[in-house]
Amino acid sequence: MAEVENTPTSAAADKKPSVSTLETDLTKYKVAADIVRDVIKKIIESTVEGAKLIDLCVEGDKLLEQGTGAVYNKPVKGVKVTKGIAFPTSISVNNAVAHFSPLASDPQSSQTISKGDVVKIQLGAHIDGFAAITAETIVVGASVDNPVTGRQADVIKAAWTAAEVAMRLVKVGNKNWAVTEGVAKAASAWDCKPVEGMLSCQQTQNVIDGKKRVILNPSEAQRKEFETATFAEGEVYGIDILISSGEDGKARVEESRTTIYQRDSAVTYQLKMKNSRMVFTEVQKKAGSFPFNIRILEDEKRARMGLQEAVQHSLVKPYEVIYTPNNTFVAGFHFTIALLPGGPALITHPPHWYKPELVKTEKELEDEELKGLVARNLRPSKKKGKKAGETEAKAE
Repeated sequence: MAEVENTPTSAAADKKPSVSTLETDLTKYKVAADIVRDVIKKIIESTVEGAKLIDLCVEGDKLLEQGTGAVYNKPVKGVKVTKGIAFPTSISVNNAVAHFSPLASDPQSSQTISKGDVVKIQLGAHIDGFAAITAETIVVGASVDNPVTGRQADVIKAAWTAAEVAMRLVKVGNKNWAVTEGVAKAASAWDCKPVEGMLSCQQTQNVIDGKKRVILNPSEAQRKEFETATFAEGEVYGIDILISSGEDGKARVEESRTTIYQRDSAVTYQLKMKNSRMVFTEVQKKAGSFPFNIRILEDEKRARMGLQEAVQHSLVKPYEVIYTPNNTFVAGFHFTIALLPGGPALITHPPHWYKPELVKTEKELEDEELKGLVARNLRPSKKKGKKAGETEAKAE
C-alpha cells in the first residue's frame, strides 16, 4: 500500500488539529454524548415486541431535538451555538445493515418488532457541530434467564469484541489498516465477517466524514484504491463496526426506499430546477452538513423530487438501506473516540444493553495477541510514583 500512502494531499488535509482546541471542544462532544446516551436508553426500553419501527425512529429524533434544545441556549462569546441531530434515528432489523428509518408513506412503515429480532439502533447529536454518534445491537426479549444463543449470539459477540479491538487500535501512530485487519481477525473467531466496504471516518467540527478513513472487509479493488492514513494526536473518529453472520459479508440494496441523506459541502453545483433549489436551501437551513431524514422537510413528495437532481450531481449523498442475504444477521456498534495526549478516550458511552451474560456462544476469542489487546485498559494507567513511594515508606 506504499503507493497509496504516498499520494499527495492538500495542505488543508495535512494540517494537524490543535490538541488544546480539541480539549476545549471536548466539553461539547461530551454534552452531546450524554444526550445520545439518554436517548438510546429510552429507545432500547421501547424496542419491544409489537413496537412499530417508524414510531421508534420518530420518537428518537424527537428526544434528540429535546435534549439538544435544553442546553447551550445562551450565546458563547456573542455567537449562537448551533445544535441538533447529527445522525437521525435508524433502526435496522436482522439482515438489514443500517440506515432504515421509514416514512409514513413508505410500504414498510407498518413493520413491527418481533421477539427474537436482532435490532441495531443508531443515532447522534451535535453541539456547535461537535458530533457524538452511537449505535448498539439488542435482541428483543432476551434476558439473563433467556440469553441469546446460536448465530445471533455469535454475530453480536463478534461485533462487540471487534469494537473493543478497534478502540485499542485507533491510537496515535497506528495505520488505518491495523483496524481493518484487527476487526476481521476478531470477527473470524465466531465465523463471522465484517460487512464489505463499510467506512469509519475522522470527525471535525461540522464534519463526520473526514478525509482519514477506515474500511472494513474491502474488496480487492477497494483495497488497491483505499488511502492509507496514520492516526494522530488531537483527532476524533467515529468508528462504525458492522459484522455479518454470512460467509463473505457482502450486502446489496433491496426494496427499502432511502430516507436519510447528507449534503456534501465539498461539492458545488448550480441546480437547474426551481424545486431542487428550494429543497436544497431547506436542507442547508435545517440540517447543515449533517445527515437528515426526509421527514424533517416541509413537503415529503416535493422533497423527494427536489433531492433527485441534488443526488445526481453529488450535492447530496444517499444513505442507502442495504441487506445481507436472508437467514443471516448483522450486529453493529458505533463509538466516537478522541486521541488525547494521555491516550485514546471514548466520547460516547458504553452500550446500555450489551452484557456478557446476555450472549452465550460456544466459541470464544482464541488469538493470544487479540486477547491481550482487549484485556488492556483503553488508556494507559498513570504511574503514581510519589504515592507509591509514600506507601513504601509507611510500610518500612
